[in-house]
Amino acid sequence: TSWLILHSKRLRIAQAAIEAAAGPGGARSVQEVQVLEHQPLEQVALLAAEPLRPGHSYTVSVHYAANLSEAFHGFYKSTYRTQDGELRVLASTQFEPTAARMAFPCFDEPAFKARFSVKIRREPKHLALSNMPLVKTVNISSSLVEDHFDTSVKMSTYLVAFIVSDFKSVSKITSRGIKISVYTVPDKIHQADYALDAAVKLLDFYEDYFGIPYPLPKQDLAAIPDFQSGAMENWGLTTYRESALLYDPAKSSASSKLATTMIIAHELAHQWFGNLVTMEWWNDLWLNEGFAKFMEFVSVSVTHPELRVEDYFLGKCFGAMEVDALSSSHPVSTPVEDPAEILEMFDNVSYEKGSCILNMLRDYMTADGFKAGLKQYLQKYSYQNAKNEDLWNKFFFQICPTVGTDESILQSDNFCRRNQESFSNAHWTKRETLDVRAMMNTWTLQKGFPLVTVTVRGKNVHLQQEHYRKELGSPSSTEYLWHIPLTYVTSKSDIVQRFLMTTKTDVFILPEEVEWIKFNVGMNGYYIVHYEDDGWDHLINLLKENHRLISSNDRASLINNVFQLVRIKKLPIAKAFDLTLYLKRETEIMPVFQGMQELIPIYKLMERRDMDDTENKLKEYIVNLFKDLIDKQSWTDDGSVPERMLKHSLLLFACVRGYQPCVDKAQEYFVKWQKSNATLSLPTDVKTAVYAVGAQTPEGWDFLLSKYRLHSFNLDKNQIALALSLSRNNDKLQWLMDEGLRGDIIKTQDLPHIIGFVARNPSGYHLAWTFLKNKWEELVEKFELGSHSIAAIVSEVTNQYSMQSQLTEVKEFFNSLDEKSSQLRCVQQAIETIEDNIQWMDRNFEEIKTWLQNKKL
Repeated sequence: TSWLILHSKRLRIAQAAIEAAAGPGGARSVQEVQVLEHQPLEQVALLAAEPLRPGHSYTVSVHYAANLSEAFHGFYKSTYRTQDGELRVLASTQFEPTAARMAFPCFDEPAFKARFSVKIRREPKHLALSNMPLVKTVNISSSLVEDHFDTSVKMSTYLVAFIVSDFKSVSKITSRGIKISVYTVPDKIHQADYALDAAVKLLDFYEDYFGIPYPLPKQDLAAIPDFQSGAMENWGLTTYRESALLYDPAKSSASSKLATTMIIAHELAHQWFGNLVTMEWWNDLWLNEGFAKFMEFVSVSVTHPELRVEDYFLGKCFGAMEVDALSSSHPVSTPVEDPAEILEMFDNVSYEKGSCILNMLRDYMTADGFKAGLKQYLQKYSYQNAKNEDLWNKFFFQICPTVGTDESILQSDNFCRRNQESFSNAHWTKRETLDVRAMMNTWTLQKGFPLVTVTVRGKNVHLQQEHYRKELGSPSSTEYLWHIPLTYVTSKSDIVQRFLMTTKTDVFILPEEVEWIKFNVGMNGYYIVHYEDDGWDHLINLLKENHRLISSNDRASLINNVFQLVRIKKLPIAKAFDLTLYLKRETEIMPVFQGMQELIPIYKLMERRDMDDTENKLKEYIVNLFKDLIDKQSWTDDGSVPERMLKHSLLLFACVRGYQPCVDKAQEYFVKWQKSNATLSLPTDVKTAVYAVGAQTPEGWDFLLSKYRLHSFNLDKNQIALALSLSRNNDKLQWLMDEGLRGDIIKTQDLPHIIGFVARNPSGYHLAWTFLKNKWEELVEKFELGSHSIAAIVSEVTNQYSMQSQLTEVKEFFNSLDEKSSQLRCVQQAIETIEDNIQWMDRNFEEIKTWLQNKKL
């Protein structure tokens, strides 16, 4: 061929040449090439005068220039202010998924793995970092030096990284001799110690767990002042937004400790899942992200048991199901082609659903069997690319689910067979063979999840599965079938029983009749359950009589499931509200969170329709449900991490909802804090509630804003921004969004949060919608079409609409845009959500009104 096609975006190519390797005579031939650019595909074609011959080696050299990107991707500019207010500039990279082509011409697709040698010229006052350690520095002139970095291992372009900055660092060595360093702007280096210790523990854990040594000599973690997502797993140089990496025990809340640990765990898991073994193409992004999200929980539960991460896992699955129930959802593994479609894959389905189905598989196969399989997969595909089917083909078949010490025999056909007793006892399946690939394909190749309906007739338990869908009018997809690893406990036995359901309907027999049966133990399965006849009544009664007979995760899953069933008309809303009455006695974090998660959005829908009377009654009901628990909270930083996180949420909820004892206490704290000119140290977990109450007066709002701008409050920025956005003053709310777009006082990276906060404010939701419409072009320019940021803005602004006029307006606006924008998945999801809200309110509002009038707590 005479053509060489490379990716290139916004690069000004001056000239290019192709040099053939020396022939027998030692002569090297260099030919200038013609460069043609095709901007829509972000490609350049190099046309050689003579054809390039198969089997020969060529060296391509390209001379080009480009400006630093003004957005958050490519090789981009970031700025920060020192304690003295001086503005400093640095440059950093964010290449995933398709922005390496903005820094250098390359084959910018994950399957083209290569070794990279990086040289960077900089001023002596700066420091350069890249994936590999520095080998040497050469002086070019009195004001310029050139850093040479070691050649990388074989990796994809999206993992290349470099930073030029004036960062400072702290370092430690892991037990296997890897140097870990955390880099931050000089003024914040004292906030780097927690991340450093966590990274050392976690890297040691992963090397041990995977049985594959980390292959680079160092791992840097860098906090970048301007950063769009949470973090990025560049091999050997992971990058983070500052709030995701920096932690100060005296100022940071329990939830930020949890978040920082989880994010580091996620990026370090990627050093194996994603970097060492990479998906072949972006359609299988979940092989990177689902695994990294899942490994956060596996690793942190061992390295930081005090954080109790296992308590929060099911929340991820509820979040994924929310999106996955829409007809605009997509299978975990789904075809994508252009950059916007690729960006759209970075969503709840790839991350959260991916991790939930892996958790279900681990529960099914046992932790040891699952771990053995992961090792085989990673060893088999190290420094290569893998596809969805490779995962199941190459390793999951060879693991036999074991119960206790029962022997399992690997058959020659790569299926597992167990001795008969374990089958009948464990109820895993009536068949003898377990086809794990067939099972997992039902979870990765079709969208959505199953609803399992349970009908108990004496000792017989009848099961039926169907596709759970929010959209009531859509034709039933009867061809959907899942292989569901069901688990259950009963009123007679708390030993977890198992049953693999692979058909539309099934039945099994209990040893004796039971009062109640609870399926999906601990919510380890990615499915929801409906109990026919009086099944729900028995469970509601169980919660009322003695809710501690089942685990807190089981209670949270009942709360979630009962409201999901109302959505599809399987249950009346009164039944769901009856179940919530027991929450008066609930003290555990997940059921309380889930109760709030289901009830608060209902009155938010009413708020958007100005239904004051019922809305206030509902608000009163929710506050009364949790009143005893709220009153019990201490306004100090004591308690375990889950207790502290619960305190933070409850007090913020109570203060924002105007619960007087909470408001008075917060007001008292705020006045003292303001009088001390913010030198008084507030308990970290009650800060947000105090700020939220303080921001309600014009003087309090201005005082908080003055602190937001101060360097010493960098760890409080998110809490202060939330408080500022609770103002009832429209001018102030508008100013927050305008300022976020300008990016001076409020960094643009935080704008999606600010818009979301304003959209949730009953005084601000119309402002947020107008802002989205008027600034759409600028938002897309800054955050990229298809990005998670754009999806979050669209969702937050529209997800509480429930009126026909709002639906019409949203449709009209997005239809007026170009096809790429109007066809975004987040737009389809927004429209579907509003339609669902309209139907929901029309169906349930009167019934809620009646229920609230009749029930007294």
